[in-house]
Amino acid sequence: MTTLSRLHTRRLRDVYRSAGWPWLDAVEVDLLAAGLLERRNGPGQETLRLTEEGLRVLSDSLKRNRAALTNHETLVERTAQEMARAGRIVWRGLSLRARVEDQWIVAKPDVFSVRHTTVEAYLYPIVHEIKVSRADLLGELRKPHKGAAYRQMAGECWYVLGCNAKGAAIAEVDEIPLEFGALLWRDNVFEVLRPAPRLESKLPFATWLALARATPCELPLDEAQGMLGEEGPMG
Repeated sequence: MTTLSRLHTRRLRDVYRSAGWPWLDAVEVDLLAAGLLERRNGPGQETLRLTEEGLRVLSDSLKRNRAALTNHETLVERTAQEMARAGRIVWRGLSLRARVEDQWIVAKPDVFSVRHTTVEAYLYPIVHEIKVSRADLLGELRKPHKGAAYRQMAGECWYVLGCNAKGAAIAEVDEIPLEFGALLWRDNVFEVLRPAPRLESKLPFATWLALARATPCELPLDEAQGMLGEEGPMG
């Protein structure tokens, strides 16, 4: 049996959501041979539908995708909270424009933060890109323009890596480009695998506009109240 790829599971989803029109290509042949699709003869047109096994495979794929999204969102939130605890102003899910090699690119860092300061030179923006899937990480590393866009808008850029089901990091530190720092989230603790190099950074005007339109993240209410009640070093 052919090993199923994302392309195969995507095709199963497309057939399930459509009227079942055939593509007549190699992916369809693989799915028919594996017993995940079956032909149906209708008036004037042969169509396809998922078999019971095809539905099971599609369901398992959707469950894996939901679990990966949940893990990703959890680590994004944890990273954002860590930056907020450090006294930084934090945003999630921004769409920021950057000019890379004479073209404009829309970059979407998972976590973007700046220092809480009234002096522009001290803002020191930082980008954290969260990866809990090795396939997702390797896919992004094949798009160097995204990394170049992040480096244009931040004084530090980090990859935050999750662990696989066996508790091992999804990547080795030497797989991460040297322009990025690497953090590992394991056993509810952040571990610095490699510090991020410091970059010259000045927020472009377009980034200022994006930040003005967006709402910063907040600490959970119980933690925020705790910080208000803490005595500072002068107290």
